[in-house]
Amino acid sequence: MSRSPSPRIDAHQHFWDPASGGDYGWLSGPFAPINRVFSPDDLRPALAANRIDGTVLVQTWNDLGETWDFIRTAEATDFVAGVVGWVDLTDPDVAATLAALQAAPEGRWLVGVRHLIQTEPDANWLLRGDVRRGLAAVGAAGLVYDLVPNLPQLPACVATAGAFPDQRFVLDHIAKPEIRNHGFDEWARLMRGFRGERGHVWCKLSGMVTEADWRNWTAADLRPYVREVLEIFGVDRCMFGTDWPVCLVAADYSRVVEALEACLQDLSDDERAQIFGRSAVEAYRLPAFQPAIA
Repeated sequence: MSRSPSPRIDAHQHFWDPASGGDYGWLSGPFAPINRVFSPDDLRPALAANRIDGTVLVQTWNDLGETWDFIRTAEATDFVAGVVGWVDLTDPDVAATLAALQAAPEGRWLVGVRHLIQTEPDANWLLRGDVRRGLAAVGAAGLVYDLVPNLPQLPACVATAGAFPDQRFVLDHIAKPEIRNHGFDEWARLMRGFRGERGHVWCKLSGMVTEADWRNWTAADLRPYVREVLEIFGVDRCMFGTDWPVCLVAADYSRVVEALEACLQDLSDDERAQIFGRSAVEAYRLPAFQPAIA
């Protein structure tokens, strides 16, 4: 992919193979249409059509083997600019695990870590002592921690950001508000807790179309949520992501891009460039794009 002066980065995309033994049981019912292999070759045409220079490849299940596979994929794929993988934060040896990943020939591509906290029965899982010890190891390794909550986990995410003021955090999918059910008020009340943490927390303008009415959503349905996120975090702490291929149940890649562009039409060209690329480069310190923002 090209390296433009102001790169366009999709900060949230996945690859998977449901036959690999991963935890893909959720690819059933309404998600059955995306129950197939998704590889770099599947994504490449959409990136070219939308002038995307690079992507952040994000974990799909809580498995260390996938993290190793993904950093190797990044090494072999010209457009993958970084990987958000998984490690067991509760493992007393988590620092050694992170060191081994970073010391590997492909280790530079590991830019962040996340855990699917919304699958944990304890909404306060992030507040556990063993988890916090693991988060400290992530910070010491110089990596981002991605937060991927539903609303019940959102208060713990705010508290965690406050407890780790020197740690870079990225909030995925604007915390998954129930857009289809007009769930703005409670979501906005909880999200405003991040106002005091905006110096070290970024928010992905991603995952919105699958929280809206899949068949009937429009950009107008997303706009109030985008505006609220911009007010809470500021343009310089917001970034674009598609959540491809999950988004395909509600929209193709280009429509996701067009919807966010419509929501941001009142911003300046420089502000849009920040959201569509520079924020991801800055938050994740994407190695291939550092000269572009120097």
